[in-house]
Amino acid sequence: MKITTFNPIILSKEAGDIVKLFEELGFEKRHGKEGEDFSSNRMKDANGFHVDVTEAAVPQDITSIRMNVSSFDEAYQILTDHGFKGSSDEKARDTGSSRSAMMISPSGFSIVIVEHIK
Repeated sequence: MKITTFNPIILSKEAGDIVKLFEELGFEKRHGKEGEDFSSNRMKDANGFHVDVTEAAVPQDITSIRMNVSSFDEAYQILTDHGFKGSSDEKARDTGSSRSAMMISPSGFSIVIVEHIK
């Protein structure tokens, strides 16, 4: 399995305020994605740093790690072998262009694994 990107992701019910903050810090929106129950913004600064800001129905802001991978199933297996659990009952969210899941470690930190479908 190959990791293609690795950066912070922030989930919030007030994503617009967070996007504005990162714009003031020099980040620009690169692209976005709309789903049934989420809206995501990929942002990048002049140094090449990325942050994703996703609007979702969460009880409080969640900061996680986004990890794009070449094989969702392999990444999922590695994380579950290390005790991670999915944050929902379904194994993955499939948008047609990507598969993703937020995985929670035994100690409580999270990694969002994403495989882009080519």
